[in-house]
Amino acid sequence: MIKYSETHEYVRVEGEFGFIGVSDYAQKQLGNVVYVDMPEVGDELEAGEDFGAIESVKAASDLIAPVSGEVVEINEALEENPRLVNADAMANWIVKVKIADPEQLSELMDEEQYAAFCASH
Repeated sequence: MIKYSETHEYVRVEGEFGFIGVSDYAQKQLGNVVYVDMPEVGDELEAGEDFGAIESVKAASDLIAPVSGEVVEINEALEENPRLVNADAMANWIVKVKIADPEQLSELMDEEQYAAFCASH
């Protein structure tokens, strides 16, 4: 299951874990990604609060957590090659979290709702 936030982050849910990244729509808007600022393993993310930043040649954007949870892994490949986000945003997640409150997922959009949201903005 993949859910999306209005700030263009996604969370791909696998059991009690969520893989958080930026949507394909967001990476296209950003252009060439040159840097991803990630939290540390063990950090606690709060839904709706920033947990890092993503920078492109055009702009820098805060990363906003779609769900709360503890960071259990970061995508270290992005430290060496942040442009992986441009290559495949859905495969190149930024952080893996242990989801603290699965109920928060119901506040996010599914793929169809997110597509309609993007089309209207």
